[in-house]
Amino acid sequence: MGNSDISQVKALTFDVFGTVVNWRDSIIREGVKLAKAKGLDVDWPVFADRWRGGYGPSMERVRTGDLPWTNIDTLHRMILDELLEEFGITGLSEDEKQDFNKAWHRLDPWPDSAPGLTRLKKGYVITTLSNGNVALLTNMAKWGGLPWDCILSAELFKRYKRDPKVYQGAAKLLGLPNDQVMMVAAHKFDLKSAQEAGLRTAFVPRPGEHGPDVEIDTTNEDWLDVYATDFNDLAVKLGV
Repeated sequence: MGNSDISQVKALTFDVFGTVVNWRDSIIREGVKLAKAKGLDVDWPVFADRWRGGYGPSMERVRTGDLPWTNIDTLHRMILDELLEEFGITGLSEDEKQDFNKAWHRLDPWPDSAPGLTRLKKGYVITTLSNGNVALLTNMAKWGGLPWDCILSAELFKRYKRDPKVYQGAAKLLGLPNDQVMMVAAHKFDLKSAQEAGLRTAFVPRPGEHGPDVEIDTTNEDWLDVYATDFNDLAVKLGV
């Protein structure tokens, strides 16, 4: 399917964590702010990585039926409560814990995200397609000035990516055939699942997602429809 005609694509669905927003630096920033307010001494880069690291296993518990349907805000809070104990962080009120959990609503976009999306919006319907819940994605868009046409979330389908029903359900809600929707992501596993569900694919790697010391796969591959270095380059590749 890679390198084939993509002129019929009408809508772009975007993975968000890592692809549109810099979650790691944002969580570190929020941790530093909390530490100053509460006199804490915490290795926030490690904390951020561990918090994000719990995301996949917790979703897997939902996928396998070990947990009933649970949205990402609730899963993030479950992981947070474990990490607070593990890192010996005490003295936080329930309100402070809730606010810190909502750090995921306050993630900063990559520098090219808002201008690139604004440009892409001129030629395509642009929407989230994230495992993040609707409230989280809406608040994040408000925080980061992200100009989505709509907010689509795995929450709407009570399933998590990479279930094909999430990708196909998004196309259905957009009123489009699967092959007129292009999934945009920084992660090949997401794109491979989208492709298997019938969507087109655009790979936009984010080399800094896991910090300066972690190398990630940024290579192009034949099965990808589009490869772009950032959202402005994606706009060029898509002729906007």
